[in-house]
Amino acid sequence: MNITTIGLDLAKHWFQVHGVDDAGKPVVKKRLRRGQVVEFFRSLEPCLVGMEACATAHHWARELIALGHEVKLMPPAYVKAYVKRNKNDAADAEAICEAVTRPSMRFVPVKDVDQQAILMLHRARGLLVRQRTMQVNALRAHLAEFGVIAAQGLRHVEELVTAIEEGKLAIPALAKSILRLLVEQFKDTEVRIKELEARLAEWHRNSKVSKLLASVPGVGIMTASAIAATVSDPNLFRSGREFAAWLGMTPKQNSSGGKERLGRTSKRGDKYIRCLLISGAVAILRHARNRTTKDAQWVRDMLARKPAKVVAVALANRTARIVWAVMKRGDGYIAKEIVGQAA
Repeated sequence: MNITTIGLDLAKHWFQVHGVDDAGKPVVKKRLRRGQVVEFFRSLEPCLVGMEACATAHHWARELIALGHEVKLMPPAYVKAYVKRNKNDAADAEAICEAVTRPSMRFVPVKDVDQQAILMLHRARGLLVRQRTMQVNALRAHLAEFGVIAAQGLRHVEELVTAIEEGKLAIPALAKSILRLLVEQFKDTEVRIKELEARLAEWHRNSKVSKLLASVPGVGIMTASAIAATVSDPNLFRSGREFAAWLGMTPKQNSSGGKERLGRTSKRGDKYIRCLLISGAVAILRHARNRTTKDAQWVRDMLARKPAKVVAVALANRTARIVWAVMKRGDGYIAKEIVGQAA
């Protein structure tokens, strides 16, 4: 059986295989259990295997690469166009097999275990931060029922926590016991978040790329480590604009007949990194008035014409292009001062 290309549709328990020969003729259509996948591919000669970049895809890609196969991952949205009619596992595997051979197809680099481990740290921290927000909202809502409130912001929650622990609130004993339980959960979550942040900081100190990215204004440890772990090779992008477009920070296009129409940002890329870059841009806006760099002058000029949130997104887009240039060049970012002004 001469198989040159295989489309592998991943799932939890059942995997669909669609293989073709060098003439493009289907030679194998098979359904495999999870435990049969490795044995099936071990019995084949090395060939091209296409998969969608979804959950567990990087694990299976590493397994098949170890067997000598060439594995290429593709964004699911790019594969969808090759599904001919109704959607099912067999049709998906056939579409994957067709899409992986297209010269215009864009591929997702396979992540190693270290990259996935650091990204797991980020996701675990994000989960705990969301849980902390839920706990704080619960504390505020329950106390508001008894007329106890505090100013907005996480730093003011300590006032509520202190009042609950000291038992000075004029509320029923049953309510106090429930609030103390929520406070214990809140404090435990805070400790775990700090532990994960310490691990991220340690990884950042040992990563050359992450430390280079942290030299860019608006890029801190969280953003730098997330980008360094996600983007293994900047040469996958032809330009900084392409990198920003991959993050979903460039305008949507609906152009036709030679008339260019640009809309809002596409938001089609990595949501987590995009949010981190925008958060860093917001921090830059707060201090732009006191800085004398050309970047700060650019921000002030933009704020004079556009709303602050629009400027923050535009600055995050600009930061993304600088980040790509820093990774591509391998040198840290150096801010340029405005001629005639002191730093």
